[in-house]
Amino acid sequence: MGKVQSIVLVRWVADREMVVCGLLNRMSRAPKIKKFFVLVSWIGDGKAWYLLMVVLPVIYGEKGLATCWNMVIVGMVNLALYKAVKNLTGRPRPDVVSKEICLGTAPLDQYSFPSGHTMHAVAFSMIAGAHHAELSLVLIPASSLIALSRVVLGLHYPTDVIAGGLIGGYVASWLLAS
Repeated sequence: MGKVQSIVLVRWVADREMVVCGLLNRMSRAPKIKKFFVLVSWIGDGKAWYLLMVVLPVIYGEKGLATCWNMVIVGMVNLALYKAVKNLTGRPRPDVVSKEICLGTAPLDQYSFPSGHTMHAVAFSMIAGAHHAELSLVLIPASSLIALSRVVLGLHYPTDVIAGGLIGGYVASWLLAS
């Protein structure tokens, strides 16, 4: 594929992605939906994961402590990757690109790519679920809602969320395989 074709393809994807952003973001104009996704996003800021790390050793003993330690390692690797990729790409958030996108809550930083909330949600859910499968019944839906909240609240594009999930999943898979 040539350079011009690549640019045309990227533009085509970006245009479709902005349509999806707009459709999902309009959901947040309903006050109850906005409040729900603001809460989900707030929980995904780290609060749920820190609580889980504290509770795991209490419930599962040494196995829970080992899981907690794996979550700490994954969190540190993800944070380093997140900061590096964000600074390298410098992708503006959807509300900067389109005046039709309304922020549902304040962003934690300037750039949108990748979604750190999604990266951590996927990685932490994979680690906890791999060691304590019964937690997946709660963690998978929670992680999905966290990812969705980022687009609904106008903070991310769908590809930011997809990339965050892929990076988080890769990091968790790497740790689980080692």
